[in-house]
Amino acid sequence: MNKIIDGKTVRDIKKEELIKQILKLNKQLSLVVISVGDDEASKVYVSQKEKMAKSIGYNFINLHYEKIETEELVKKIKELNKDKSITGIIVQLPLPMYLDKEKIINSIDPLKDVDGLTNDNLVKLIKKKNCLIPCTPKGIMSLLEYYNVDLTKKIVIVGRSELVGLPLFHLLLAKNATVTLCHSKTLNLQSYTKKADILIVAVGKKWLITKNMVKKDAVLIDVGINRIGSKLYGDIEDTAIEKSSLMTPVPGGVGPMTVISLMENVYLAYLFQEKQLS
Repeated sequence: MNKIIDGKTVRDIKKEELIKQILKLNKQLSLVVISVGDDEASKVYVSQKEKMAKSIGYNFINLHYEKIETEELVKKIKELNKDKSITGIIVQLPLPMYLDKEKIINSIDPLKDVDGLTNDNLVKLIKKKNCLIPCTPKGIMSLLEYYNVDLTKKIVIVGRSELVGLPLFHLLLAKNATVTLCHSKTLNLQSYTKKADILIVAVGKKWLITKNMVKKDAVLIDVGINRIGSKLYGDIEDTAIEKSSLMTPVPGGVGPMTVISLMENVYLAYLFQEKQLS
């Protein structure tokens, strides 16, 4: 039995569905990615987004600044908010430490916030209202749905970030799942992870979860991408797949789903702006 949750295959299926929807529009949608500084990983992620956006038929614009002040960047984002030719805006994270990340993110029009990170969209998510959902949690939900994973089982999330853990917690609750939210500082973490039928780990620490911390036949979703030298490692030890029923690889699991979820959000942003969704 193949235990690998193949994010690339699901991404390709989602991509074909999205292209069909885009072709029905008499309009080219535009995605702006704002990046600041010289973070090497960010450059790779922006390149991946550009490649995917162009393959779908979006207009892709990367506004890159070596250095820019918070107020100047906020001013630029407000200009983009008013520009009717721009469908979606994201700020590539992480930002340099001197910038006010919260102020910058929340200057994005919530209807153009295709990363789903503004306070407005996060509150709507918690209140179970239609909104633009953060891309990684959205991609994880798509994977669980595609592989027909039973969400009534005991779910444990390790990681409480606003990017992944917190929104995913609320997305799962909305599906009537019973969810425990842990993090890297949780005492006796193993006592929680060993009881999880579905274990989702998003901390950013190589092999935080070892094989002996996993329940037999658990579904394992590894969100971690830890670059050490030229190699990528997940948050879950590779050998844990031996005990699992299903497991996402790193790379090739959650990563591809994050990118296609962003592209889906650009289309949804257009529908929100056209008031075809509310």
